[in-house]
Amino acid sequence: MKASSEDPNSLRNEVFSRVFDENWAAVRHHVECVVDDDAEVTEIVSEVFFSAWSRLKPHRPLDRAWLLKFADRSLRRRWNRVADRRAVTAAVHAGLSNEDAESGASADHAEVLRALSGLSVRERRIIMLTYWDGLAVGDIAGSMGVSRACADRIHRRAHEKLRRGLGLEGATDAEDH
Repeated sequence: MKASSEDPNSLRNEVFSRVFDENWAAVRHHVECVVDDDAEVTEIVSEVFFSAWSRLKPHRPLDRAWLLKFADRSLRRRWNRVADRRAVTAAVHAGLSNEDAESGASADHAEVLRALSGLSVRERRIIMLTYWDGLAVGDIAGSMGVSRACADRIHRRAHEKLRRGLGLEGATDAEDH
């Protein structure tokens, strides 16, 4: 007979609690990138963690990349229903223009959307994961299911296209994602 410390449900609860505590804020922030209704954000985040609980293997817990990928599946279904994406475009522009620098450059929501529309789906995704979610290229590679070298190449290409599209090609970017 197993001791209570070896109870598989106890271990599963403990592992899930750790996964939830470490990733809840990041998943919620990721969803808020697209959804501006707090109730809908809560619903999607709940769906992500319910799915994580259903698939949880205590000795191999799900990581943030998996959780964000699952959130993206839910978001894809809702993307066209969302009207206000200004926070996302502001985050992208701030990351590109490196507002800590004295560049003085600014772009409005429409300009950033226009620049983003010139990117492929993969390039847009990597930009959102970089500037909205604040993920490093290595984490993005895991989320996208590509090698780090591939993610780095896509990131550099997307970054340069956006900077050109926003007229920032002359500004220096001191931050390396």
